[in-house]
Amino acid sequence: MKFSSALILTAFLGYAIGLFTNMPWWSFVISSFLVALGVHQKPLKAFASGFLGQFLLWATLASIKDMANDHLLSIKVAKIFPLGGSYWALILITGLIGGLVSGLAAIAGSTARKK
Repeated sequence: MKFSSALILTAFLGYAIGLFTNMPWWSFVISSFLVALGVHQKPLKAFASGFLGQFLLWATLASIKDMANDHLLSIKVAKIFPLGGSYWALILITGLIGGLVSGLAAIAGSTARKK
């Protein structure tokens, strides 16, 4: 129950910070840290909930934005990187970046609570 609560809170607060504030792209780190600080979990579970919450959020938002323009921009960007023009690979990499940053913030919040 704690895992799913932390996952949903991480995704919801990350979305809300991006939607209702004028902060930089990495501002979701604050919410991931605070969720891990508030919902007591072991560091590995905190990382997993932070990672999955932001990974699913970023990948979903990227694919929604990508479908709106028929994948034109993402295919061009994927050709610049060694992805072979695969827009799905670019969306997965986008999700991985958000997930890793959020997961590391969640580990920091989980270990800060122990001390």
